[in-house]
Amino acid sequence: MSRNAAKHILIAPLDWGLGHTTRCVPILHRLVETGHRPVFAGTEWQQDYIRKTLPGLETLQLPGYDIRYNQPGERFAFAMLRQVPGLLARVRAEHNWLKELLQRRSFDGVISDNRYGLFHKGLPSVILTHQLRIQTGMGARADGLLQSVHYRMLQRFDQIWVPDIEENGGLGGSLSHPDRLPKNCRYIGLLSQMDTAPVGGAAPGLLVLLSGPEPQRTVLSDQLWRQVVQRGERTYFVEGAEATRRPEDIPGHIQYFGRLTRKALQPLLQAATGVWCRSGYSTLMDLMALGKQAVVIPTPGQTEQEYLGSSLHEKGLCYCLSQDQVEQGAIFSRIASFPFLKPFGKDDFNHYQSVLTQWIDTC
Repeated sequence: MSRNAAKHILIAPLDWGLGHTTRCVPILHRLVETGHRPVFAGTEWQQDYIRKTLPGLETLQLPGYDIRYNQPGERFAFAMLRQVPGLLARVRAEHNWLKELLQRRSFDGVISDNRYGLFHKGLPSVILTHQLRIQTGMGARADGLLQSVHYRMLQRFDQIWVPDIEENGGLGGSLSHPDRLPKNCRYIGLLSQMDTAPVGGAAPGLLVLLSGPEPQRTVLSDQLWRQVVQRGERTYFVEGAEATRRPEDIPGHIQYFGRLTRKALQPLLQAATGVWCRSGYSTLMDLMALGKQAVVIPTPGQTEQEYLGSSLHEKGLCYCLSQDQVEQGAIFSRIASFPFLKPFGKDDFNHYQSVLTQWIDTC
């Protein structure tokens, strides 16, 4: 195929939380902008989000992983170990889904965000992941063993793209900068679905931006709701899910939302005088893109978020609180003297474009 011809690219992110989907948005947008024909594959709610974010984009139904998060007190690693047989079955199923799809349709390449079954011989394939060294919470030996298994799965793909910058530990620290990199690995810069150009439309206020799996999302929602109700200042409270449990009595100083598209969230995030949220990687990239002062609250037992929160706190980028500390209150007094540094620039969020162009030219 001619290098200048429009390429047909399949893109499919993991369905665990919204973050994997949102960080595919700039890639999808760039492909459309440069005249290519991306097709998005995901669950019903992922497709709905993409249709609202990028109207007119073709979507396909791809079953999700149905990951069940840990109950209070259970470490993330143990919760995942219990589900390994089901996860491996899901990887095999999506690999078969791709094979069957390719019998009916032709694609020039596939980009997978943490979906490990979406590779195929003869089809240029990329996997997107920021976790090259997964934090198990069970010690260095367990981390190393899991890394070896992980690298074997990654090497099924032609290229591995890490959404981070290479210098100074980037945003992901040791998660994305292990001692040993897998083959064909590239740092593509940070990815954010947010535009930095001012859009207006919202008055300044605190933004509570919730996300992540149950039951911990609801636990944190209840804790933060009590605090913003008592404080009495303008607050945008984004539940991060469909608004099926909307509070009955919402004070006048609070605007409550369920899951928002990029277009709806953008003005709230730009107007935010501060953000309270989980320390999910995609959320952090959006915050860094807009230079927002954030209080991050890792999901209890989720070792990746706990590491990111602690690491960014030490670097002066985000203030990190545990969920227990949130329950104790006094968040504003805790953060009064925190520096909230802004180490990332526009180039760090544009680098992926040249990487994407180079890859497209080889498809």
